[in-house]
Amino acid sequence: MKPRTKARSIALQALYEIDLTGHPFEWVWKNRLEEEKLDQKQAEFAYQIISGVSPLLELLDDFLAEHAPEWPLDQIATIDRNILRIALWEMAVYGKTPLKVVINEAVELAKEFGSESSPRFINGVLGSLAPRKNEIQQALRKAIALLSESQSA
Repeated sequence: MKPRTKARSIALQALYEIDLTGHPFEWVWKNRLEEEKLDQKQAEFAYQIISGVSPLLELLDDFLAEHAPEWPLDQIATIDRNILRIALWEMAVYGKTPLKVVINEAVELAKEFGSESSPRFINGVLGSLAPRKNEIQQALRKAIALLSESQSA
């Protein structure tokens, strides 16, 4: 497995656990590091994903629901929902990964961890979001700025 793919995989597992159990993000991250052998770059990237996605779960879910209304979030498998959250964060917030790579990596995670239909589903959702990347990116960044302002006030 490629290093960044492994980092995404670890982040996905952590976010899945957080989603299902409600365990605190830092506790889950510490346990992941104890269980997995990651080099420094992998650990940094996985941490960036988890720490980037975790505080934005509701916001990311709102965007997924708004921009992909044909897929109600409460009916999406937990693993698929977290793959979509990671991809949306990486596409619209992180912004350093090319869109094609984001989609390909999400599909690979779906093949590894999802059901038989997950890869096609993930590809379809992200394919429908891709043309709106700039719009979503601007809206998410604006929402994150407002969130930061309200937390610091």
